[in-house]
Amino acid sequence: MFKTFFITAALVGSAAALCAQTYPDTFKVSYFSNDPVLVHITSQGADLGPVPGPGLSPQASPAVTPPGNSCAMIYVFDPNQELSECCGCKLTPNGLRTLDGANLLSNPLTGVALSTGSIEIISSTGYPTCNPSKPVPSPALTAWATHTQATATTETPLLDSNLSTAELNLLAKKCGAIQSNGSGFGKCTCGTGD
Repeated sequence: MFKTFFITAALVGSAAALCAQTYPDTFKVSYFSNDPVLVHITSQGADLGPVPGPGLSPQASPAVTPPGNSCAMIYVFDPNQELSECCGCKLTPNGLRTLDGANLLSNPLTGVALSTGSIEIISSTGYPTCNPSKPVPSPALTAWATHTQATATTETPLLDSNLSTAELNLLAKKCGAIQSNGSGFGKCTCGTGD
């Protein structure tokens, strides 16, 4: 009886640890609010490979990702926390990609234009396909957003946030649903740069 209890407790503890897995330095978050959206993303130029964690896809191993190339998996949410658009953008070593409102907000899933919401970016392997429904976190990106306030325009780094396995899987699932069922809506574009 005690042996069964300890085995069960160990399995429950292991499952909890897997659910609590986080991917450091891979998740960037910002907002937009009644202002022109402008996001700059840069690649650090290093091939750091995927962050160890449960459920990593074998297709996203460093062997198929050219050294230093990375993906910015982008997810745009409306104020009600519904995913409006998603896309995966390529970045080459030390590259710069710039996205504006036309790239991030002009093709919402519901057809309703957004004026406020949030932007989340996962730094990922998967180059050159960069499929946002299959992110594999890998620390390689830095991003900034421009915000226009009443008295000034500021550019601030996107905040680093903890990316949990649950959040990673949820973003992948929601974006996959948009890709499969959105009839072309809900797909953002990658702007300029590489």
